[in-house]
Amino acid sequence: MAREDPLTQTRQRQRTRSRDDDAPIIPILARKVREVEQKAAKNKLGPTNRQKFQVIALLMREERARVKADASLGDAARAELLKRLDGIAQILAKTAARDTSLITLLEPDASVSTSAQRFRRDWLLESGAELSPDELIITREPAPAPIQAPAVNQVIPASVRARQLANPFLAPDFDRQQPAAVPARRLANWELLGPLFKAFEQGSGGQAASMDLPEPPAIDRLSPRGLELMPHQARFIEAAREGHRAFLLADEPGLGKTAQSVLAASVTNAYPLLAVVPNVVKMNWAREVERWTPHRRATVIHGDGDTLDAFADVVVVNYDILDRHMAWLSTLGFRGMVVDEAHFIKNLQSQRSRNVLALADRVRASAPGGDPLLLALTGTPLINDVDDFRAIWQFLGWIAGDKPSSSLLAALEENGLTPAEHGFYSAARRSVIDLGIVRRRKVDVAADLPEKRIADLPVELDDELGRSIRAAERELGRRLATRFRTLVEARGLRVGDLDELDRDQFVRAVAMAELEESKSAKSGENVFTMVRRIGQAKAGLAADYAAQLARSAGKVVFFAKHIDVMDQAEAAFAARELTSVSIRGDQTAIARQAAIDAFNTDPDVHVAVCSLTAAGVGVNLQAASNVVLAELSWTSAEQTQAIDRVHRIGQDEPVTAWRIIAAHTIDARIAELIDAKQGLAARALDGSDIEPGSADSVQLDALQHLLRQALDGAL
Repeated sequence: MAREDPLTQTRQRQRTRSRDDDAPIIPILARKVREVEQKAAKNKLGPTNRQKFQVIALLMREERARVKADASLGDAARAELLKRLDGIAQILAKTAARDTSLITLLEPDASVSTSAQRFRRDWLLESGAELSPDELIITREPAPAPIQAPAVNQVIPASVRARQLANPFLAPDFDRQQPAAVPARRLANWELLGPLFKAFEQGSGGQAASMDLPEPPAIDRLSPRGLELMPHQARFIEAAREGHRAFLLADEPGLGKTAQSVLAASVTNAYPLLAVVPNVVKMNWAREVERWTPHRRATVIHGDGDTLDAFADVVVVNYDILDRHMAWLSTLGFRGMVVDEAHFIKNLQSQRSRNVLALADRVRASAPGGDPLLLALTGTPLINDVDDFRAIWQFLGWIAGDKPSSSLLAALEENGLTPAEHGFYSAARRSVIDLGIVRRRKVDVAADLPEKRIADLPVELDDELGRSIRAAERELGRRLATRFRTLVEARGLRVGDLDELDRDQFVRAVAMAELEESKSAKSGENVFTMVRRIGQAKAGLAADYAAQLARSAGKVVFFAKHIDVMDQAEAAFAARELTSVSIRGDQTAIARQAAIDAFNTDPDVHVAVCSLTAAGVGVNLQAASNVVLAELSWTSAEQTQAIDRVHRIGQDEPVTAWRIIAAHTIDARIAELIDAKQGLAARALDGSDIEPGSADSVQLDALQHLLRQALDGAL
C-alpha cells in the first residue's frame, strides 16, 4: 500500500486540530464512550462506568445545543460537528440496548452523583473550557433554591394582574414569631441526617410509620350532603383542626388523600391554597375541591394561564408548567400548599424540585404566624432508597439543607440520646414520625371502605392531538346539525317552529342514520374513530398513572380497547422498568393462561395489559386490587366485567377502578352515559331506587348529545 507523503499527513493533522478546536470536548467524549462500550460488551459495567455513561450523555446534549447556537460556525463545520455527536449518540444507544437500566440515567429528573459531577468537571477542564467558580465546586446537594422566579419563559395571566391591582400589598402580619433557637447541647457536634435516614432504613420491628391521630368526631359536620367521611379520613382532618400543620400523608392509593387535603385546608382556613400536582390528576383535583368544599372555588392553570381565575380559593398547577408561573405564584400570599405525588420532587437537583421548594419557602415567609398548612401526598415516598425522604422533609420544613430544623432538633435533644447509643435510632424515627407522617394501608382500614369503587380521573388533552380531537368533535357536530336542518326542511318545516318532542325525534333520527353509516364506514371522522383517537391521546397519561400505582400499591390491571393503545402502554411500562404481561384476543389459550399465571404468582410482574373484550370475561386477576381503565367501554356490563376480573372471590383487599377520562370531550359524556346504564341495571336487578336512564345505546346517546350541543351553539 502506498504511503502518504509527509505534507499530506501534516495537512490532515492540521485539519484534525482545527476541527477539534471548534469543539475540544468531542474527542474526549468519543474516547470515553468507547471505554464504556467495551466494558458493557464484557458485562463489566459497574457504578463508575454507569456514571461515565450519564456524564457523556449530559455533555453531549450540552455540546449539541452549543453547536447549534454558535453563530461563528459555518454550515459545513456545524454539520461536521453534529455528525460526530450523532456517532457518540449511536454508541450510547447501543450500550443502553445491552443494559436497559442505563435508560433511567437519561431521564430529566435523574440524580447526578458527586462522582459524576467530578467526571464532568475534569473532562471539561481537560478540554480547556473555562468553568465558573460554582462549576468547580462539587457539592452533594444543590444550593438552596432561590425564591425569585426564573428569568425566562415567565408569564403573568391577566386575571393575576387584576388581583394584584385589587390588593397590591399582602396584609402585614404582626403575630409572626421567629422559631426559638435550640441551644447546642448533647447533639451539637453530631451529623444527624445520616442517622435519621438509617433509623428508617432499619425499620422499627413492625411498628407503622404513622403518627398518633385523634379520634374522629362523633358527628361528621364537614362532609357536604350526600358524602360521608371514612373514620381514617376524619382522624387526619381532626389532627389538622387541632393545630398540626405539616404532614407527609402517605396513605395507599384509593384511601382518599385528595379529599383529606381539601378538608384539612377548609378546617384550617388555609386559603388561598396552592396545589402542585401531576398533569394526569389536576382536573380531578379541581373537581374534588368543588365536591368536598362546594363553598370554595378552584381554578386550574393550563398553559400560560389564560383561563385562570386568580381570585379562586384553590389554585391547581401541574409540575410541567410550574416554571413559567413562578414569578406571580410567589406573590399571592398562599396560606397553604399541597404537593401531590410528592416523590416527583425526590431529585433535589432537578428544576422541578427547586421550583417547589422555592415556593414552599415563600409560602412559609408570607403565611400568618409563619405556620402554613403544608401537605406532601404520596403513596410511595421512597422510590430508590431512604434518601428520597430528603426533598419531602425539606419541603415540610423538617430539615434545612444537611441539618434538622429547630423543631426536629429539639425533639431529638429531648430524647436524651446520641447516634452512638443503640436506642437513638428507634427514638429518632419516632420523633420524625410525630412531626407529621401518616401512613395507612387498604388492609388496615378495610372496614371503612366499600367493597368496590370507581374513581374518575379527568385529564386535560392540551397538546396538539387534544386540540385536533376537539376540532374534529366540532366538525362532526356541525355535520350532524346540517343533516338535521336538511331533514327538517325536507319535511316542509322550519327548525325554529319545532316543539321539544318533534325536535327530539329529528335529533334521534339523524343520530341513528349517522351511527349506521359509521358502523360501515372505512374512512372519515365518526364517533368510533374519534373515541379511538381519544384513547390514543390518553394512553401515555393512563400508563403514567398505572406506573405510579404499580410502584406504590402493587400489581395493576390496565384495560384498553385498542391494540395500539395497549402497545403504547407496554412500551411506557418497559421504559420505566416495570415488567408487564399482555392478555389479547390473538393469543392461544396456553399463552393466555401463562400470562395470567405469571401476573398472579410472579412478584416481578407488575402490570397486566388487557384487552377489554379479550380479557373482560373468564379471567382471574385477583393478585391486583387496582384497575386502570385507559379507554371507556361502550357498555356498562363490559366495564363491570373488566373490574370483576379483580373483584372476585379470593380478593383480600378492596378494589378501586380508576377511569381515565378526557375532559371537555365526548369521552366525559360517554362516562356519564355508562354510569346511567349502571344505574338502570341497579334499579332492575338490585332494587335500587335509581331513575332509569335512556334505553338507547351509548353510541347513539353520545351522538344525540353532540348534535344538541351543536344546535345550541355549545360546541
